[in-house]
Amino acid sequence: MPLLCNYYLTYRCNAYCAFCHFGDHGAFRDARHARTEDVLRNIADLRTLGVRFVDLTGGEPLLHPDIARIAAETRRLGMKASITTNALLYPKHAEALAGNVDLLHFSLDSADPLQHNAMRGVDCFDHVLESIVIAKDLGERPDLLFTVTNENVDQMEGVYEIARRYGLMLLLNPVFRYFREEGLSDEAIAQTERFSRKPMVYLNPSFLTLRRKGGNSIDDPLCKAVSRVVVISPDNEILLPCYHLHYEKLPIGESLKHAWQSERVRWHQKHEGRHEFCEGCTINCYFEPSFAYPTNLLSLASVPSKIKYGYSKYLVQSLRKR
Repeated sequence: MPLLCNYYLTYRCNAYCAFCHFGDHGAFRDARHARTEDVLRNIADLRTLGVRFVDLTGGEPLLHPDIARIAAETRRLGMKASITTNALLYPKHAEALAGNVDLLHFSLDSADPLQHNAMRGVDCFDHVLESIVIAKDLGERPDLLFTVTNENVDQMEGVYEIARRYGLMLLLNPVFRYFREEGLSDEAIAQTERFSRKPMVYLNPSFLTLRRKGGNSIDDPLCKAVSRVVVISPDNEILLPCYHLHYEKLPIGESLKHAWQSERVRWHQKHEGRHEFCEGCTINCYFEPSFAYPTNLLSLASVPSKIKYGYSKYLVQSLRKR
């Protein structure tokens, strides 16, 4: 039973992040958004498949004209919606999104506005701070998402101070190279690991352990990218085995449930983590759900971090509000 859906509502982006391929890739500039009628129909099927979390992603998900309607429908059906945004468009959509996004993440990669804007390729630092204030005024509980690279690892403390100033969780997201392994140095990994022990900071430690072990092994795979994740493209396709390394696009047509129960998906589930291109993979998007259930040592090692996140976000923040 899948746990998570990574729903790519659009491949377009209004930023040009140095570590991402969307904004600077010409093929995505004129790509169409997912059709809203397809998204709403697929979300209903996701619920019947047992999906608990729907990550409304992109590109920049707030570029989708019906993002608020889609988030509201996800919430109405009893699933938890998550959105990660560069915050450029959040002030425009904030009121419509309020109450319908369980996990709202604002990307902030440096306490230095010039460095953050340079990494994102667009002036968005001030939009992040503005969006934090707007979200909190609306009763939302956003997190700050810090993508750790070799170039900005020393900025963790400064971004942490911003998070503390506003009473937010800081999520550490070790960078990975799109379509291949990450580029973090051993020193940056060690520094990130030490920093993650601070209060109100979340990092799944199994991400770093996996990297030190050399990533996924096709002989003894840890990846559950197909069993636990449904990846849907803006063109109404299931991407198999995952977005970053997919080599098959399975058309959904009128029934996601029918497509998901097809022989092709079962074949990919049987071979998940075993393809030649899966060797050495450490992509966070798929190992977070892969470690969701305590079925191996890395899964067990991730449990305390999840408890810490829930405690800090929902208990500590609630007490601070009082």
